[in-house]
Amino acid sequence: MGKKKDKVLEILNILDETYPDAHCELNHENPFQLLIATILSAQTTDKKVNQVTPGLFRRYRTPLDFLTMTQEALEQEIKEIGLYRSKAKNILSTCKMLVEQYDSQVPRTMEELIKLPGVGRKTANVVLSNAFGVPAIAVDTHVFRVSNRIGLANAENVEETEQQLMKCIPKEQWSKAHHTLIFHGRRTCDARKPKCEVCPLVNHCYFHMKRGKKS
Repeated sequence: MGKKKDKVLEILNILDETYPDAHCELNHENPFQLLIATILSAQTTDKKVNQVTPGLFRRYRTPLDFLTMTQEALEQEIKEIGLYRSKAKNILSTCKMLVEQYDSQVPRTMEELIKLPGVGRKTANVVLSNAFGVPAIAVDTHVFRVSNRIGLANAENVEETEQQLMKCIPKEQWSKAHHTLIFHGRRTCDARKPKCEVCPLVNHCYFHMKRGKKS
């Protein structure tokens, strides 16, 4: 079901033209803040994370600052966010590793990042791409849904989706495509009620074709 190269480029061009302002919507000032914000964003909207992090980052600016808190205290800081207990535990464990093993600096490789508690490939790719300019495709729920609907991927899980996207999308466009796919998922290709009637990719969409056959 994979798209041919010219079709892939056509889709990417449409996404670029539709979302020229696509960018990371997690507010951050440095790699450490982005790492913490991305850990917090799992199964939570960026909007909700951005409501919590300004006050948090004002008072706690470094991994050492975070380690002055107990887990219970951090839980209170982030309790508006889903899974806040496990996230608080992971954040403090990550800060401990950053202090003890990385001189309080966020590592710059996938291999090192995914060793941090609460950090999987998606989070690592977000940090690599947005903090360090490393080409990467972070597959969140939006990227997974959109890329499989429009045929850039045909995968059962996020890991397979990431591998397939890296094969079909030119490397120099990985990071940009990640953002435009997210924007499309948030603004048009909704999980339950996709706005197919206004979607610029409707002619490329296997999901829409299947819906049409069923109706």
